[in-house]
Amino acid sequence: MAREFKAGDVLIFQLESGFGLLKVLAIDESETGETVWHLAAFEDLYLDSEMADNALQNVDSLRFSEKHLALTNRAFESTPTARMGNYGVAETESELIAAWRENPNRKILDTSIRLLLGLR
Repeated sequence: MAREFKAGDVLIFQLESGFGLLKVLAIDESETGETVWHLAAFEDLYLDSEMADNALQNVDSLRFSEKHLALTNRAFESTPTARMGNYGVAETESELIAAWRENPNRKILDTSIRLLLGLR
């Protein structure tokens, strides 16, 4: 069952020794009918969820380690996440999604976000 998130949602996920943040840029359906999650990963990691929440008070100052990753639903759901808030999708982020959609060689990754980011 697909999670109930929408574009602009910032999600928190847990690591062995902290937390990371992701942003949902878009949610598509592939040619095969599968859900495709377009995510951006924030660069900084946090010791606890309160620190992550405090960082979101100035979300525009946060930097991305990955500006766009397209994941299968299976890959996305392999990492538990929770919604922290919705901050909208910037025009530059929408442009990344549009470029991906127009690319005939676009890739949909079937690897967990933690592995893609080199995190445990």
